[in-house]
This record gives sequence, C-alpha cells and structure tokens, in this order.
Amino acid sequence: MPTIDVDGVGRIAFPILSAQAERLVAIAEAAPYGRGEETVVDREVRRTWQVDSARVRIGGRHWEKTLGDLVADLALGLGVSAPLAADFYKLLVYDAGSFFVDHRDTEKVPGMFATMVLVLPSTHGGGGLVVRHAGREVALDLHPQEPSEIGFAGFYADCVHKVRPVTTGFRINLVYNLRFVDKSRPPEAPDYRVEQARVAEALRSWASVEDEPDKLILPLEHAYTPAELSFGALKGADAGVASVLVKAAVEADCDLHLALVSIEESGSAEHTGYYGRRWGRDEDHEEFQVSEVFDRALILSEWRRPDGGEAKFDDFPFSEDELCPPDAFEDLAPDEEHFHEATGNEGASFERTYRRAGFVLWPGARRLAVLNQAGLRTTLPYLENLTARWESSSPSIHSSLWREADELSGHMLSSWPRASLRSDKDDEAGRMLDLLVRLGNVKRIDECLSELSAEGHYAASDNAAIVRAAALLPSARATELLVRIVGRNAPAHLSACGDLLLRSVSAPMGGMDDLARIGAALIDAMPGDPTRREEIDPWMRPRSVSPGFVVDLLTATSRIDAGLAARATERLLAWPKTYGPDDVLVPAALALAKLAESKSWPAAARLLEASLDHLRRRIALPLEAPRDWTRANPLECPCADCRALGAFLVQPDQQQWRLKATQDRRTHVEQNVRHATCDLDLTTERRGSPHTLIATKNQASYQRRAKQRRLDLEHVAALGG
Repeated sequence: MPTIDVDGVGRIAFPILSAQAERLVAIAEAAPYGRGEETVVDREVRRTWQVDSARVRIGGRHWEKTLGDLVADLALGLGVSAPLAADFYKLLVYDAGSFFVDHRDTEKVPGMFATMVLVLPSTHGGGGLVVRHAGREVALDLHPQEPSEIGFAGFYADCVHKVRPVTTGFRINLVYNLRFVDKSRPPEAPDYRVEQARVAEALRSWASVEDEPDKLILPLEHAYTPAELSFGALKGADAGVASVLVKAAVEADCDLHLALVSIEESGSAEHTGYYGRRWGRDEDHEEFQVSEVFDRALILSEWRRPDGGEAKFDDFPFSEDELCPPDAFEDLAPDEEHFHEATGNEGASFERTYRRAGFVLWPGARRLAVLNQAGLRTTLPYLENLTARWESSSPSIHSSLWREADELSGHMLSSWPRASLRSDKDDEAGRMLDLLVRLGNVKRIDECLSELSAEGHYAASDNAAIVRAAALLPSARATELLVRIVGRNAPAHLSACGDLLLRSVSAPMGGMDDLARIGAALIDAMPGDPTRREEIDPWMRPRSVSPGFVVDLLTATSRIDAGLAARATERLLAWPKTYGPDDVLVPAALALAKLAESKSWPAAARLLEASLDHLRRRIALPLEAPRDWTRANPLECPCADCRALGAFLVQPDQQQWRLKATQDRRTHVEQNVRHATCDLDLTTERRGSPHTLIATKNQASYQRRAKQRRLDLEHVAALGG
C-alpha cells in the first residue's frame, strides 16, 4: 500500500473513514469535463470532486515497485511493449449520488494513450466502472475487499466509459495518465510479411482497374483526436495494420496517409413525446429523434504522413463507396448530436457528426486526380511548386515535371468552379493563367480562356494574366477569345472589360484590325436603353457605369481607330439615363482633359463639347433665394395628413406646421417627406400624449442648386470653357 498525504487533510488511513473522506470533499473542487474544445463544469454530466496532484504526495517504501508492476501488467493487457510511464493526474472523490456519464479521455500530455484508475479501500456501494469499445462492454467492480487491497483498471483513453452513481459511502480513486516514454517510438507489431505481400498484390490489382474508386478509406479501430493522430501513436490492432500497409503501399506504388474521417448531417427532428431524465441517470431518454436528413457532408481532414510529417492537404471530400467496408459507419453512434427546438416558422432540427480516424490510400498513378479533389487551395500551391521546380531544372516540355504540371492543370480545369459570382479578392483564375504562361502551356491556356473566362467566370483581377496568356496564342485565336470574353462579360463587368480592352491595346496584341474587333464587341455589349436591359446571370447585378470605364473606352478606341472611337462616343451620348452627364460623362471629360494625348482625339473633343453644353445650360437657369415661405409640394400621397402638409408647403406666410397624432400617423408623414425630398426640417415634440410632429420650412433646394452652380462653374473652367 502507498502512503498518501493530502494538504489540508493529512495522511490517509486505510480503509478510508467517512470523516476523512468528508475532509477531502471540503478541500476539493467540482471536477470539470471536456466538451469539444471547452472545459466545463456541469453537475448533470459529471458529479465528482477532484483534488489536484500538486496537493497530493504519494510514497511508501515498496510503492514504486508496486506501481511499476501494475503498469507492466497493464502494458501486457493492452498489447504494448514500448517503455511506459505513469503520471499521477488527480485524486477523485465520489460521494453518494456522484457519477460520470459516458465520455472519452483526452490526451493530457504528449504521448498519453491510456488511463489507469486505482480505487482505494473504503466503504461504499455502487460506483462501478463500465468500459465500451468496438461493440463490447465490460462492467468492472473495483471495490477492494480488504483494507490492504487496491482495485485497478487500465483502458485506452479513446474507449467510451462511465462511472455509475455511488449509492452509499465514498469511492476514492487515484487517476494516472499512461504515456510512452519515447513518444516517437510506436508499439511494435508482429511480423506480417505474408500479409504484407498479399495486401501489396491486392493494391496493385485495385490500381489496375479503371472503374474502381480513386481512393480507399480504412477506418481505424480506436478513436484519435487531432493531437493524437500520427502513425507513431497508433494503438493495438491499428499499429499492426499500419505496419502492414506502410510497406505494402510502397511495394504497390500507392500513397498512404492517416486522416480524420467525418460525416456531418443536419435536417429535421420530431419530438418523441417523452420528457426523460437528464444525463447521469441510469435511464437516459431523448426528447427528440431524427426525422429526415437534409444535408450530408463527407470530409477527410487532419492529414498525416507515415514519416510523421503533416501533409499539406486541405479538407477532401469522399464518397461512401470509398469506405472499406462501405458500411463502416452504419452502426456507429454519433460523436456529437444536437437537437434544436422549433422556432417561429421553422420546426425542430438536428445536427450530428460521426468521426473516425482512418488510413487513406490511392494509387500513385491517380495521385494528381485525387489531389484535385482537395480543391484549388491545395492544387494551386502544388502547381506553383511544380512550376518553380521545372523552371529551376532544364526547362523542357518533355520533362517529367512539365508533364506532371500539364496533367494536374487538366484535372484542375475540368473541375474548376464555373460560378460567375466572384469576390473581388478571388485571384485564383489569374494565378492559374500566370502559371500556364510560365509553363508555356498553350493548350491549357486556350482551355482556361475558352471554358472559364469566356463563359462568365471572370473578374477584373484576371485582366493582366489574360493579356499575358493571350499573347502566347496565335493572333486570330487570341482575338476570337477576347471578343468572346468581352461580349459575355460586359453586361455584368463593364468597367473590367474596358480595362481589358485598354490593356490589350497597350500590350499590344495583334494588329489594329484585331483590336478593332475587340473594341467593336465591347461597344456592342454596352448597355443602352435602361428600360430594355439585356438578360444576364441573375446572381450578377450589373454595376453602374463608372467614369473610369468611359476614360478606358475612349482611350483604347481612339488609339485603335477614330471612327471606332466616334461610334463609342455616340453610344455614350445617346443614352443619358444610362451614362449620366453628372455621374459619368463630366467626370470622364475632366479625367481625359488631364491627358495630353487626348487633345488630338476627336472623340475626346466631342465628349468635352457635350459636357460643356450640359453645364452651360444648367448655369443659364435662374438662381434666386426664396422671397417668402412658398415651397414646392412634391407630395403625392392622398391621405388627409399629407394633403394638409402639402397645402402648408405652398403657403407664402407659414413657416411651421404641427401634427399632434399617434406614432403611426407621424411616421407615415415623416417617410413621405424624406422620400419626396421636401424643403422641411422635422422634429418631434414629446410633451403630452400623443406627441407632436413639427415641420419647419428651410432653403434646402436653393442651397443644393447654389452648391451645384459653384461646382458647374469650376468644371467649366477646368474643361477650358
């Protein structure tokens, strides 16, 4: 038996008396448990007292040898031959009513793989330990029968276990973390050379059949957290399987990794009609049950290599026919399951997750096809690395690195997301084009431009790369593709297409006839009558025309051909509601006036003339401050309050109007005033009930016109008028 001294209690006597156990409870704290990434205290899940190891000293003349023998027995039972260490973790006290529901232990120190529980002699009833794993359940009564005995048990930390409620007395136990002394040294598995040869042959046979799944997933027997997941930390049978697969995969030219295998589901739930007891009772009942699964995601994550390194892969999707066996998840209980009460118009719902670690294999010949399943966040950096390695070697399209980059590019383009809705920060298409330019891969450049850019997967951030890529194509093909890109994308990306045209002219690309075709395609695609807008992708709202587009358009077309530029200018001036003089044309004319080159462009002179004409006509309008309180009445609402306010607006001798009314009437009037832009200031007098809305006339319209007059004069001067 050990000697145990506890700060604040003294030396523990065996069997432990109730008075001493009560003193242990008095100095202890409520024991928490891990819920996801959190550590929480919930007495409905875990009702236990704990004393930290720093307050407990364990000794005794023979205890070190006894503890070593216990650890050796546990190592033998768990199938572990590597050197182990047992670290004292906590002293736990279960008084009457205490329990701990089903749970798994987390890795508390590096190399931890199992838990050892020592139950000290005391008078108590209940408190049995139940351990479940792989469909097997064992109930252990660790209650010592003699004062000189200690009950002990050991189990892998990922085994689900619980402590049944203590019915009488006090159950007191010591908890140890078992860990590998050399955490880089895995448990040694037997010699499986025969099995290794058979597995290698099976893998070669699988890899040779085209209609087989691209990858295989073998779920492990034990559960592992991301912190524990590595080939060197595999337990029991998992370590034996790994020793076979690692060598067999090399023989069969297959790639092998470890990953977390997750299935995430959500959908509708229904009430069972039963309000059962909470966790921690012997009879557990759920208030809800799953009704229908709406969404299901199958994901591989947390990749590990056999050499202990972390694979630089993003999350992979997988399909159930890749599981080996395909029904590996069918009888599993979910690791997490949450039900949500019905709210508003939505019924009850649920979310649940199944998690297992697994070996993931794929043939080396299919490596790039499988890699492509991880998506662009994985494949683009991989292709960048391939391209850099090819450039630093002897660059040739006959090299293995170039062929590998070409194959991966083909996979990427075939599965590239075709959505036209793109973030302004999305530069993936541009990065892809630039890599293809560096590789000189004309075939893939053509595919990228024709299948992506010319089909609506386009953004302004692609333009520089598009011009560089098109320069490698034959002139006629480059022109054809740029015409398609502009024609397809201008309705939703007008400014971007103007920038693309200007970049094409500045490059330059092809002859003037080719550039004229691209410019004509852009002019044809420009919006005209705003009441007859061309059909575009419903998710892509066309952006309002910017002055920058007009500057790019006239700069590019003037450099190509004066007739083409004249056509563009007439299109701009023909639709003033689309190309507003104040919002678009005048700012564009001001920008062009700063370009010395534009002074020789007839199109720029025509825009300048139209802008000056617009400004002068407005300057010629009379501008005079109001002589009395008469104001325009733009209100169209026929209700009594709005009609009364309208009558007030046109009265020359009334400055203020008051409406004492309920809030809904006051709000209605306020909304109409703001919508119609009346020359009124609105305030609410909050004395009495109901409150009073006060409308006071102002000179807002005159002030706006005066401000516009000053701005118009400045613009006329800047335009040389």
